[in-house]
Amino acid sequence: MEALWTNGSSSVREIHEAFPKQGRPAFTTVQTTVYRLEAKKALRCVKRISTANIFEAVVSRAAAERRLIDDVMAFFGGKTHRVMAHLAESGRLTLEDIQQAEQVLRNARRQKGRSK
Repeated sequence: MEALWTNGSSSVREIHEAFPKQGRPAFTTVQTTVYRLEAKKALRCVKRISTANIFEAVVSRAAAERRLIDDVMAFFGGKTHRVMAHLAESGRLTLEDIQQAEQVLRNARRQKGRSK
């Protein structure tokens, strides 16, 4: 998905080549994944050039991120403090992250107040 979000419409070969050489999965693994994502409607074939199908992302990066975060939160029973505690303990949560979150909360509170 990252290759399609970054590079736009791509063939399986182009998606495969977007991976770093070191640790690159086999072409057939990428091909299988692409066709599975197509079956799940996350991507679609937009054209065919000779024997190569060209795919584009149907799901936006933002929508995929929201879905993933919702799934992670469901795993933790919807308890945000568990996730925040882990991020803080691992050193991945910065003061800047907290300040940005505070700003988002303030904006959400303002929007909620306007919609009443």
